[in-house]
Amino acid sequence: MANVRDYAAVTAAYWAFTLTDGALRMLVLLHFHRLGFSPVELAFLFLLYEGMGILTNFFGGWIGARFGLRLTLFAGLAVQIGALLMLSAMNPAWTMALSVAYVMTAQALSGVAKDLTKMSSKSAVKLVVKEDAAGGGGQGLLFRWVALLTGSKNALKGLGFFLGGLLLEVLGFAPALWVMAGMLALVLAASLLRLKADMGKAKSPIKGRDLFSKTREINLLSIARIFLFASRDVWFVVGVPIFLYSTLGWDFDAVGAFMAAWVIGYGMVQASVPKLLRRTTDAATGARAARVWAGVLALIPAAIAAAMTPGALGLTGGDSAAVLIGGLLVFGAVFAVNSSVHSYLIVAYSDADKVAMNVGFYYMANAVGRLGGTLASGVIYQLAGLTATLWASAAMLAVSFLVTLALPTLAAEPERAG
Repeated sequence: MANVRDYAAVTAAYWAFTLTDGALRMLVLLHFHRLGFSPVELAFLFLLYEGMGILTNFFGGWIGARFGLRLTLFAGLAVQIGALLMLSAMNPAWTMALSVAYVMTAQALSGVAKDLTKMSSKSAVKLVVKEDAAGGGGQGLLFRWVALLTGSKNALKGLGFFLGGLLLEVLGFAPALWVMAGMLALVLAASLLRLKADMGKAKSPIKGRDLFSKTREINLLSIARIFLFASRDVWFVVGVPIFLYSTLGWDFDAVGAFMAAWVIGYGMVQASVPKLLRRTTDAATGARAARVWAGVLALIPAAIAAAMTPGALGLTGGDSAAVLIGGLLVFGAVFAVNSSVHSYLIVAYSDADKVAMNVGFYYMANAVGRLGGTLASGVIYQLAGLTATLWASAAMLAVSFLVTLALPTLAAEPERAG
């Protein structure tokens, strides 16, 4: 079992990284929208960020299992510092094509950094829960730890959204990036001094086929995760922030504050999910919960879109804005329950010895969903507007719900991967 202090150090570093990651997303989105980038061009800025997450999670899990989670954590922090400094060197006089290519490259590095640090922290949870407690009490404890980590991470990312909008308003683009790079450099130095153990290093040799050899439960959960996160990012990445700024006339800091509030609330709900779902104590009850909450979530964006359709309910512009904001808050709460249950299930389905590889594979699927949702967000918003992105979200959630129907709900020990 891993040292709890080492786990705490990994988690603290991940929290600091998450704060800068959220701030960077808002900085890039609002700064380049102000420079005249279209919704599709804005979406392209994030494509390599999400695309590199696919490769990073796939191979990062193997690296973590082979060499330990300390290496993946340090690499993630160092790469993020490089990405921030690279972005700060961008010249506004460059052509649009060169600017897009340059920012996409920097965002690709940031995507690598994000998933290395996330995989390190999420995998470390499994290592601090006693294996002999893995029955009822141990699995309940595992659910609480996973929910707390995931919820706190998203709350900090939401705070990062607000921080990004504020820094852009107060300091400007490049100085804000320098401040964040300096903070991460201090975190990296502290982590180098604190972490000694090779957490997550597999006891047995890791073979190439282990990268692909997953159980049916993990494969199904990963497919459901693809559509779950695509359903969020299809409106979240480009559509809603640009709609608030361009259509409703909000300032940068107001847009950042709303996105921050949404993600912070989402994170707070995630952290409290074990109290809400007290009967979710093993993989079987977790699968049943995933099924129920996926069905509920699929109805919400469809209801928002129907209410906002011109002439559908005779709403005024102000009414439509209220419906959008209120509906998205409800969406965030229910989405948080779904995400928390999924995050618990992937850890519950994995052996401690191979947890890094399975978590990496699962978050590779997460990155696939985010990539598809990001691209769709820019394209659909530019072609058909915000309401169309919400209908697309509902369709993706319907697919995710159908996949969860195949998850096993019998209280039997799943066959382990690897």
